[in-house]
Amino acid sequence: MSIRVTNEAEFTALTEPYRRQLHVHCYRMLGSFDEAEDLVQETLLRAWRGWAAFEGRSMVRTWLYRIATNACLDFLESKSHRLLSLESPQAAEPNAVDWLQPYPDRLLDQIVSGESEPDSLVIARETIELAYLAAIQYLPPKQRATLILRDALGWSAKETANLLDETVASVNSALNRARSSMRKRMPKHRLDWERAASPTTAERKLLERYMDATDRADVGALTALLREEARLTMPPFPTWFQGREQIATAFALAIDPDLPTYQGAFRTVATAANRQPAVAAYVRRPGDSQYRALGLDVLRLEGGLVIEITRFVRADIFAAFGLPPTL
Repeated sequence: MSIRVTNEAEFTALTEPYRRQLHVHCYRMLGSFDEAEDLVQETLLRAWRGWAAFEGRSMVRTWLYRIATNACLDFLESKSHRLLSLESPQAAEPNAVDWLQPYPDRLLDQIVSGESEPDSLVIARETIELAYLAAIQYLPPKQRATLILRDALGWSAKETANLLDETVASVNSALNRARSSMRKRMPKHRLDWERAASPTTAERKLLERYMDATDRADVGALTALLREEARLTMPPFPTWFQGREQIATAFALAIDPDLPTYQGAFRTVATAANRQPAVAAYVRRPGDSQYRALGLDVLRLEGGLVIEITRFVRADIFAAFGLPPTL
């Protein structure tokens, strides 16, 4: 059954409910919050231009996902230099995926779906965490799309094959290869995607202690919250620190006013990104009267301690998190 759309306003009213879902889908494909927004715009432009060809044989949502997936595949093809082989020496670097960006939970929470469209359930699981997003960026584009459609969105092999213009056999083969590659890239114990969407009481307390240690510039307290094998990366910069002692040393250099590496006094605000606890950091530089937005720490917790910190030193992302530029 065809859907009557006679003008742009009617088209916008029809497609707007799917905008956030499409944004998350493009974000999963690209790992970039900003580029996902560009691809959503491209998707809606293609959909508007091609509306006359839509005959209503599928749901509008399915049709839009097809357009969005193809737009992402076209984009990835044009950016093929990004793709790194799992066997490449570069792939061993902790920060090889240097364009990864965080996704605010407050925007993920905007998605409300029905029983036949379980996007809100899926987003509450670990297919949106940074470790998953980083690992998926190493897959060839078609494998990436197949994995997202099958495992993240729960589409059937037939639905996925129809969307990608592939056979069911080729989709199943691509999915098996993608899952095998993901197992090589994902951290241990992170393929169990049954984690609750809401943080536990212990996780909230750990986040509070992390913020308190940062605000008080207490190296010892911060160190006590880290696992021995903890890692800190800072995309898009190649800087990374491996191990509790290296991270503690980097923190000590930033908080000592007698050193040229001194950053200033810190204040933190709790937030959440990619269904993980996160901390927005503000800094008051020497001679300044205000705490200004500095960056975001997204934490991965394991065994009651912090095992990974992904630090985004970008003040421009604060607006997407609903955070002010200054305190």
